[in-house]
Amino acid sequence: LVDANTSEIVRGRCIDHTARVDPEISGMLGRRIHEHPHGASESLHAPVDITRSVPECFALREHGGMPRIGMIHQPTLPPETLTDLARRAEAAGVEEVWVWEDCFKQSGLAPLIAALASTERLRVGVGILPMPLRNPALAAMEIATVERLYPGRAIFGFGHGVLDWMGQAGARVASPLTLMREYVPALRRLLAGDEVTTSGRYVRLDRVKLAWPPERTVPVLAAGEGPKTLSLTGEVADGTVLTAGSSPAMVRSAVARIHGAREAAGRRGPHEIVVFLMCAFGDTASALEAEFDAWGFSGERRFAASGDDAAVAEAIAALTDAGATSVILQPLSHDADLAPYAAATARVTAIVRAAEPPRP
Repeated sequence: LVDANTSEIVRGRCIDHTARVDPEISGMLGRRIHEHPHGASESLHAPVDITRSVPECFALREHGGMPRIGMIHQPTLPPETLTDLARRAEAAGVEEVWVWEDCFKQSGLAPLIAALASTERLRVGVGILPMPLRNPALAAMEIATVERLYPGRAIFGFGHGVLDWMGQAGARVASPLTLMREYVPALRRLLAGDEVTTSGRYVRLDRVKLAWPPERTVPVLAAGEGPKTLSLTGEVADGTVLTAGSSPAMVRSAVARIHGAREAAGRRGPHEIVVFLMCAFGDTASALEAEFDAWGFSGERRFAASGDDAAVAEAIAALTDAGATSVILQPLSHDADLAPYAAATARVTAIVRAAEPPRP
């Protein structure tokens, strides 16, 4: 449980990931945390309230301080199932659908464009596009084209990629951190319409300038897990993507590190924190345990939301308190029928929106 006033985590055993809520410390939504019984390190549980220092970003302004909420269409499902899901999700009231570029299942940009073309308002994110597989000049052309076709509706995340997969594709680099340090700033400059010439270890561009740059600023997000990568995402990117298995304590620690790096680098302005939340609606404790095992999660990483709509909303609130600006619900890998999941995601979104404080 989380004390809504102090942000201090009060740990308890909850094997089925549906802890009871003490009304004395429940806060607006009960802010229930679904923790694995092993708990987490004490250093991660330090009651540090850093949420007030997180810069306000376009995501927060849009909904009065509450996070954007969405769902993921995993590439464990056939690509042809995405467009129907996107239409159903939009009709139900889901704000965002995210896709992944997983080797060797499906690309990231093709399904993103298909989902955008199949809907009118839905925002579609890709998390993530592996940097080793894409020259930044090509990535800039793709992003600029999508942005001009579907203004403001696409979200782009980049990352190291799974190193073994990058090796299989002949694209593995010796220093993923160096690649990110070179790649993301070059990409951001290209999207800003600059002419870019650079000669780095991995990124080499000679007077590259987009003929049709985006007409608005397109944030470039970067994924991170380890401390060095998290710091680098704060230094060079416009937002950070945190994968499933990120507990509120882990998110709080990551956000502190990210914003510390931004301050050290003199960065100002918004920085979005997107958190993927493994989530199964209903009585699904055994299915979640199997999913954790399939992902190789142990200890604190066996974190998920389960139960009824209110329980999932409370898990979202816990991540928001920790600094998340977007929470994207991740279904079980082989959940073949996502229409009910989209409907449930929309209901949870409505619960969270109803709990928003009044706008000034």
